[in-house]
Amino acid sequence: MTEIEIWQKIGEFFVEHFDTEKNPTIETMLFLIGVQELGSGKQKYSKDDKLNLLHVAVCRLLEPFGYYKFTEYDADGWPQFETVENLPELKPNEQSILMKKAIIQYFIDEELIQE
Repeated sequence: MTEIEIWQKIGEFFVEHFDTEKNPTIETMLFLIGVQELGSGKQKYSKDDKLNLLHVAVCRLLEPFGYYKFTEYDADGWPQFETVENLPELKPNEQSILMKKAIIQYFIDEELIQE
């Protein structure tokens, strides 16, 4: 299966399981991955919480690439990460490509889709 086909399956997963629009944005995916990693489920989130959920998702997604390492859960149950290696300077399209690859890897690692 090609990366394009896997990416399409991931989009379908979000539509089916989270009732997102067809072809959800990376930001939507990051938010929902952050919710999954926090384990808090559907609820109202403050603006700060939403930003923190995006941060959790990015850290979790880039952990297998060696950029972050999970350290612990804080007193409120939020996963904490430490920076292992700084991300290189990336152009917006390069950031998008990296996040797509990381999301694909996450879905494969978590066995959310079949390759």
